[in-house]
Order: sequence, then C-alpha cells, then structure tokens
Amino acid sequence: MLVKERYRRVMEWFAGAMPEPQTELHYDTPFHLLLAVILSAQCTDRRVNIVTPALFEAFPDAASLARSDEATVYEYIKSVSYPNNKTRSLLGAARCLCERFGGEVPDNLDDLLAIPGVGRKTANVMLAVVWNRAAMAVDTHVFRVSERIGLTTNSRNPLQTEKALMRHIPEADIPRAHHWLILHGRYVCKARRPDCLNCGIREWCRYYSRGIRDLKTAGQSKQQALKATDIKSGKHVSDGN
Repeated sequence: MLVKERYRRVMEWFAGAMPEPQTELHYDTPFHLLLAVILSAQCTDRRVNIVTPALFEAFPDAASLARSDEATVYEYIKSVSYPNNKTRSLLGAARCLCERFGGEVPDNLDDLLAIPGVGRKTANVMLAVVWNRAAMAVDTHVFRVSERIGLTTNSRNPLQTEKALMRHIPEADIPRAHHWLILHGRYVCKARRPDCLNCGIREWCRYYSRGIRDLKTAGQSKQQALKATDIKSGKHVSDGN
C-alpha cells in the first residue's frame, strides 16, 4: 500500500471513531496544563491527575508558584516520576513566565521553548491543545504507533517522526491526530502486546499485514516440511490409485 493511501485511510477511520479527541490530562487554565504536561514526562496521565488538584489549588497562577520553594512544591508532586527534577522545572517555568511573559503562557513555539522544563513535545502539546494549532507532539506512543502502522519508516528520533506526520496529515487534522495516535497507542496498539484483533485500522497497518504474511509463509513452510518428512518415511502416496 502506498504511504499516501495509508495516511488517508487511517485518518478517515480515526475521524469517524474519535471525532473530538481530548487530552486525558485534567486542567482548567493554560498555566495548569503546562504544569500537568511537564509532570507527565515519563509518568502516566492517571498519576498526574491524582496530584494536580491539590497543586492547582495551592498555585492558581504563575505568580503564586514563583513565590514558593522546592520543599513546598515537592510535597505536592512527590509521587510522580523524577519529583526532584520536576520540582525545579515547575518553579523555573513559573518564574520565567513572570519575568518574561507577564505571568501568561506564550502562544508561540520559540517562546515556549525558552521556558525551563519545556521541550519540543511539551511546547507542541500546548500549541495543539490550547490554541488548536497545527503542531504535532511526538511522545513514545506517537513515535511507536507511527512506525508500527507504517506512517513513518525507519524514523530515528521524534523530530523525524514529527516532520513526516506534518508532511502527510492535512493541517486541519493535525491537532486531533496527535490525540488519535496517543490514545490508539495507549489502549490498542500497546508497546508489548498490540491488540490487533480489536484494532479498527489493521486493514491498513504495515505491522499487521506483515504478521499475516509471515504466518502464511510459516504455514506453507510447515506443510512443505511435513510433506518432505512423509516422503522420507515412505508415508507419501500418489494422488492416483
């Protein structure tokens, strides 16, 4: 199947199955989403959503968090992965927002990347979720699913995957496509055991197609081996009388 055709079929299926996908991180303001996304690095959204209600209540805006200290913030997020590093990132982000952006989260890539704790993935999440921009955040799910189903081929890093997806997915669909690929990777196309039998896009999936082809080849090889064994053992009989 041509890559262009695979993209078209896969995107059409997702649009029908998940017309309005949403982030699973809970938030009420762009600032709180920024904190949640920073906390979600190598951590589940479920765990982040457990700690953020108290964090958000304690720090409703960047100014209140910027005035805090590491010991205080750590207590709110100590159950997430890498709490020490993330404590410093949250404080650094809040202070940067106050010092450079009037306490507001900027709405462009370059300014977002200037914030401590914010990498390209986090910046793209903010652009896509808050401002519905054509930004493709590539996390471990997006990277894996894109390569597995055949939207990318031999992609070496998230940036290569991002560029490939941006090149092929219609601009209007890119904010939704980010969620589609994440959710598909989280619940269906899992890292260790992809649930191919319950996958709506398996018809156009490179991984599934190769698996079926390999099974057929293995089956044919087994039949040939059994036939050869029968011949050697004298069990083979002709089709005639």
